[in-house]
Amino acid sequence: MRKTQTLREIRLGKRGQIVIPAAVRQQLGLSPGDRLIVRVEDGRLILEKRQEVIERVKARFAHIPSEVCLSDELIAERRIEAQRS
Repeated sequence: MRKTQTLREIRLGKRGQIVIPAAVRQQLGLSPGDRLIVRVEDGRLILEKRQEVIERVKARFAHIPSEVCLSDELIAERRIEAQRS
């Protein structure tokens, strides 16, 4: 994946709103109504397309067989830990 860097200065509006410049929206393929996920990381504000975040999370857990329920496994582990206490 090739990283590109685009620098633009924007201003924070009175109500805390920002406008993503048209060139940046075009570069990222953003359209009106797109849902974005916002997070703060190391003092930086990061915006990502919601669907891309979902795909990244799915890829992270793709190695887990579909018949495995992670929440059930976590609960079982917690019960075992509680019995040891």
